[in-house]
Amino acid sequence: MGRKIWRWARYPLLALTIVIAIPLVMVPVYSIAPPVSTLMLSRYVTGQPVQREWRDLDSISDRLRTAVVLSEDGQFCTHHGIDISALRSEIDNYLAGRDARGASTITMQVARNLFLWNGRSVIRKALEVPLAIYIDLVLPKRRIMEIYLNIAEWGPNGQFGVEAGAQAAFGTSAESFTWQRAALLTTALPNPHVRRPGQPTAGLVRIAGIVEARARQFPEHARCLFRGTPEL
Repeated sequence: MGRKIWRWARYPLLALTIVIAIPLVMVPVYSIAPPVSTLMLSRYVTGQPVQREWRDLDSISDRLRTAVVLSEDGQFCTHHGIDISALRSEIDNYLAGRDARGASTITMQVARNLFLWNGRSVIRKALEVPLAIYIDLVLPKRRIMEIYLNIAEWGPNGQFGVEAGAQAAFGTSAESFTWQRAALLTTALPNPHVRRPGQPTAGLVRIAGIVEARARQFPEHARCLFRGTPEL
């Protein structure tokens, strides 16, 4: 009987071991190697176009880096992969049957993009938390942001990474932006299939204005991303 149970149990256990081992091994590798996201891989496999040109963090606009932090994760430089207070509120909302707001930090988004799948799921969210903590433990903040900016989906036709997003939206490099363009490009991150920073609606311009105001007012929230004084 025990052998029969083991015969059936060993395959799920083997699969679980592989799932755990992949990020344990790959996160240190990604400290030096440019990674690709699971979404990019799925597009490669299915023959869909993928546009991505890797950019080192210091060659990406200071204004854009600041705008992304203030838009996506204002506590990025101080938390350890997860924003505990935001996550606690998310759990309370879930238990009370209220709408979830996300509570995903940039590090959690990196975990999802590298190892998990899109779509709302309690299971996926539960997996994001330990992965984000591990990523924050192994990788410095600058590298986490560098990976994020280079694997995030940034356009409707297979544009991944900030350089492809900037070229698609404005026909320019991601190296230098006005505040307006930095904020507009940042607003595409939640839904690049709908939000078009190169052809913004009035609503998108309004959202970009809020992002720009926050980034100008609280640039110190992105201080961990710069070696010296940022050009803002």
